[in-house]
Amino acid sequence: MSLPKTEPSLTPLQTALRRLDKLNSLLDVAKAMNAVRDLDSLLPLILREATRVVEADRCSLFILDRERGELWSRVAQGTANEIRFPVGSGIAGAVATTGQVVNIEDAYADPRFNRSFDVTNNYRTQSILCVPMRDTRGEVTGVIQALNAKDGVFDSEDEELLLALGGQASGAVENTLLHEEISRLFEGFVQASVVAIESRDPSTAGHSGRVASLTVCLAQSTENAPAGPFKGLRFSPTEIQEITYASLLHDFGKVGVREAVLVKAEKLYPQEIEVLKSRFELARKDRQLQSYMRRLDGIRTGRALSEVEVEEIARLAKDEKELDEFLEFILQCNKPTVLAQGGFERLTGLSQLSFHDSRERPHALLTSQEVQVLSITRGSLSAVERREIESHVTHTFRFLSQIPWTRSLKRVPEIAYAHHEKLDGKGYPRSIPAERIPVQSKMMAISDIYDALTASDRPYKKAVPHVQALDILKSESDKGQLDQELFKIFIEADVPGRALKSR
Repeated sequence: MSLPKTEPSLTPLQTALRRLDKLNSLLDVAKAMNAVRDLDSLLPLILREATRVVEADRCSLFILDRERGELWSRVAQGTANEIRFPVGSGIAGAVATTGQVVNIEDAYADPRFNRSFDVTNNYRTQSILCVPMRDTRGEVTGVIQALNAKDGVFDSEDEELLLALGGQASGAVENTLLHEEISRLFEGFVQASVVAIESRDPSTAGHSGRVASLTVCLAQSTENAPAGPFKGLRFSPTEIQEITYASLLHDFGKVGVREAVLVKAEKLYPQEIEVLKSRFELARKDRQLQSYMRRLDGIRTGRALSEVEVEEIARLAKDEKELDEFLEFILQCNKPTVLAQGGFERLTGLSQLSFHDSRERPHALLTSQEVQVLSITRGSLSAVERREIESHVTHTFRFLSQIPWTRSLKRVPEIAYAHHEKLDGKGYPRSIPAERIPVQSKMMAISDIYDALTASDRPYKKAVPHVQALDILKSESDKGQLDQELFKIFIEADVPGRALKSR
């Protein structure tokens, strides 16, 4: 331990005031450290204050990694690169091992000193003060090392102050590392949830991530709006994170939707199409049987076989061709469309067609239920199935509401809940008016629709070109369903190009 420095130029009052100033600095830095949750911001703050309090040329901070038996730092010796070395190595390693303060006047006289930094950076280390950082349990969690006291040597007061700062820093670093660990844990949970969502429908893989990128990019572009209703709108980093989580998890409720409905590629399910095709095969056989019966009846009435054959072959060919055309038309009607489409009136007439079974009982080629489903003007879902799909938003909200979000992220469930609402009050699931829809949800609505339209081919639709997707979005914004100003920013800022390029 060094003796206190003699400072003849300072009066006792000045010395006391100087010490009081340093103690006040410790209190100030303690408050500042408690407010910082980012390690890359916290460590420079600690070193800046440590350098000022003990009046050193520079300081370094090393954190103890017990699992690997190493000390590591991102702010050692004035470098921003992470370095690691074994506990016990060098002066800092010795302090981490023993927990004892090391205060030396001449570094080069101590065999534990590593001169590599001095050689590389043309620096001359003279005095060193190295103290342990201890947590509330008294365990060493790291080391703070001060180099080259401006007065030549570090005294006992410097040791006391640096130890006090080290204790504060230990708590702050531990809290920050815990915060980062919890953040990584939650990030992992969110990503696992996205995997769970997309495993239900592999053809939508990447949708949640792309919607998050598009929505965040639109939010950031909106901050640059020179005029209009969103001029001056700003999002903090935590609010951007809130948008990201809400976007990534906006479809989580689909885990509660039946898989057959979720991945329904056409208007009729595959097994229903097979049943329908079987009916047409039976109708073909019925037409053939009727043709042979008519041939027998003709022969019985004395007509020439050749005459009957010619007549029936032509008639049967006509009937079979008609059945083939009817089936082809039905298969075309079975394909979903992105835009509303008509032309299904012919199905009603086809529902009147029938065939007879082996007991001469008539059966309709098309049931009324099939006619109704095949007449869906847009998409592949019936009204009942669409309601089931739409219920995923409510499932999402209930799921997200179970998570104990922090105060800064508490609106994640609300933002995700409204991403299918429309400004004209005709959205789902609550049909709320425009003023009740969060602006983040309005942004996500545009991003969600754009990606759903332009995403790679899916079983139930072909990918829509970028320009056509924008035309569809414009049509919906013109109808008052999507926010026109946000859509304008979406185009002018080239949100799709910028967001998806950065992924």
